Amino acid sequence: MSMLSKFRALRDEHAAVSAAGRDPFGVTFDAILSATEALLGGRRILLLGTNNYLGLTFDADCIDAAVVATQERGTGTTGSRIANGTYDGHAALERRLAAFLKRRSAMVFTTGYQANLGALSTIAGKGDHLLLDGDSHASIYDGARLGHAQVTRFRHNDPDDLRRRLRILSSQPGEKLIVAEGIYSMLGDTAPLREMAEVKREAGAWLMVDEAHSLGVLGDNGRGLAEAEGVEDDVDFVVGTFSKSLGAIGGFLASDLDGFDALRLSARPYMFTASLPPAIAASVLRAIDVMEARPELRGALRRNGQQLHEGLVASGFLLNAMPSPIVSLSMPNRETAVIFWNRLLAEGVYTNLALGPATPGGRPLLRMSVSAALTPAQIGTAVDAITRTGHALGLLSVPLAAE
Repeated sequence: MSMLSKFRALRDEHAAVSAAGRDPFGVTFDAILSATEALLGGRRILLLGTNNYLGLTFDADCIDAAVVATQERGTGTTGSRIANGTYDGHAALERRLAAFLKRRSAMVFTTGYQANLGALSTIAGKGDHLLLDGDSHASIYDGARLGHAQVTRFRHNDPDDLRRRLRILSSQPGEKLIVAEGIYSMLGDTAPLREMAEVKREAGAWLMVDEAHSLGVLGDNGRGLAEAEGVEDDVDFVVGTFSKSLGAIGGFLASDLDGFDALRLSARPYMFTASLPPAIAASVLRAIDVMEARPELRGALRRNGQQLHEGLVASGFLLNAMPSPIVSLSMPNRETAVIFWNRLLAEGVYTNLALGPATPGGRPLLRMSVSAALTPAQIGTAVDAITRTGHALGLLSVPLAAE
């Protein structure tokens, strides 16, 4: 027996998935050519699963800002801000974020995962209550687990179930914090935030929205779902990441509440992790400028999502009614999902193979996320490849159009 023997079943499952072709969790690209293409095995591959919503990973100004920051301030900070101090780029980024989000305060974490870990484990303490959507991201559940608050789950996107559970908790002491996501990462659906804000007001609770997949995507200014729904004043905490629309890595927490800076002295994922390298702070600062200055990127992203969604619906796939930058195909079983993913990769289209328990209901999904940088021709190529694969696997009844 070994300390790692407990993972034997997981290793066997991984081996079975990989036996159908490539290892979907170990794809190593030869080179990344652009925001939309890569080289894999010497072949050009269309990237249709990157979360690179605004296509800013290759933005020239963002790259230049990162290069200059590295040359002037070095490659890293080698420690946390509590121990090694705050660089001017960290402070500038927090001020810029707060201004962009129209919040009084913001703090930056090294990853988006740590932002949720730090926020949820710290804000809601012993004797408090966290009310989590049943389809919440793993980082939200992990943050809740790290803290000491009582956790109550409500049915996905169901304000009535949230209201019922808050009424049950109404006689119990402690603060109640509701947590929702702007766009849910697996299916691309949005929270019914107006209704949830109403429930929050009725119950005297607090509301946190994770705008990880909706920042830069929704709202007239790209601030996310709360802006799009006109309920920013009802959102007490905004959490998010730099690894989607902003094309880098890192996370943030923002709020208007008094005493916010106490979180810097109590959030362990902030206190005990090395801070962001100067290059990342600089590139994200520039990316926020680009996001504000180029609202047409959100228009292109919206059109690309609609084109992919409408093309797949026309081919006979059943999808969520609402077009989104995230489009997922539900697969009948794990085996079909793995074969579908491998065949698409052979066709030159990279997508995400999403398997339970990380997916809603544990059902296997083929997940795609569009980018504003994709051209209509590239999306058309992807739709054609997905449609051919769907027919080859017997998943579509709509006749395949003649070439």
